[in-house]
Amino acid sequence: QLKDAGMPFDDTNPNECRKMLAQVARMMQRRPAEPEMVAKEDALPGRATPMEVSSKHYVLGTPMRGPWPEGMRLMVFANGCFWGSEKGAWRLPGGIYSTAVGYAAGYTPNPTYREACSGQSGHTEAVQVVYDPAKISVVDILRWFWESHDPTQGMGQGNDRGTQYRSGLYYFDEEQKQLFEASKIAYEKALQAAGKGRSSAITTEIQAASDFPEIFYYAEDYHQQYLAKPGARPYCSAEPLQVSLPPFEEWAPEELKEKHRPFLPESFWAKNAPKPHSVIRASNEPICSCAETGA
Repeated sequence: QLKDAGMPFDDTNPNECRKMLAQVARMMQRRPAEPEMVAKEDALPGRATPMEVSSKHYVLGTPMRGPWPEGMRLMVFANGCFWGSEKGAWRLPGGIYSTAVGYAAGYTPNPTYREACSGQSGHTEAVQVVYDPAKISVVDILRWFWESHDPTQGMGQGNDRGTQYRSGLYYFDEEQKQLFEASKIAYEKALQAAGKGRSSAITTEIQAASDFPEIFYYAEDYHQQYLAKPGARPYCSAEPLQVSLPPFEEWAPEELKEKHRPFLPESFWAKNAPKPHSVIRASNEPICSCAETGA
């Protein structure tokens, strides 16, 4: 592995082996320590007042807050800088009703961006997706989640390091939990087989939304649909690995296969699967559900 990493040496020579091991040890000592989660009792106090955001989604024109129409479902995930994560979600065709960016799975009530970025609120930058399960499956959104970042990077994504950039999935019911956990196992095996990822294991946390008083707090209005707004900085730290989530039928729990069968066909993913910088370069409008999906 050292040779593959551009560090050639004669592994039959004991002296060279010792020198190489010493060099690796020095490099490891220089690596910055992995950021650590703040303890709940040490988190910032926050505030009772919710963040003010626009009433309508900048791209979709739908409400930004509930109550949601009957039959809608929620999904909350985190996979790096939330600007690009949200844009990837609102562009999915068919049944995305609304999206928002915010701060999830932390301790501080109604945190600000600065507080979240300090690491002292315990939150990760996240996306809330409101979707119609009669038009798009949670599995479609889940596939986008896995394929649009590198879920092996621990407390960070790309150049962005800190607990506020950790990868996470937060389930609202037992079926979401089963799908999240089964897909994690399947995607980890796919990454290992492809030799992709910063580390060999997926570090995505999977937790119940009910473990928190509020799983998701809205971010400031200027962050909402940020990449669609005039003057936006075209930035996204996500590092897609261009490895596909294995077919649903191979990893889904048997009792959930019919109910949560994906709507988006392989032709959609062949054309629209996440690639480095693809979200930034893409149109702000949702992907056409006819021509683009092959429907």
